[in-house]
Amino acid sequence: MAARASYLTRVDDARNMRRFYRLDVQATLFGEFALVREWGRIGRGGQVRSTPYPSPAEAEAARAKLEQAKRRKGYH
Repeated sequence: MAARASYLTRVDDARNMRRFYRLDVQATLFGEFALVREWGRIGRGGQVRSTPYPSPAEAEAARAKLEQAKRRKGYH
């Protein structure tokens, strides 16, 4: 599986907003696949959340759906 990671940013100087959102599909030690999300302020460590999926196709579909939602909110 050739998963691709997404790194999105949202910068608004008027609101002092400098955020990032990273999405990646990774294999777990238990034979599943996980959608790993990391988000926070650019230049700092972010929060990380991992959601397991039984197949890489399901994890990739979830990644694509979440990426599309973030792009609608202004991330590039």
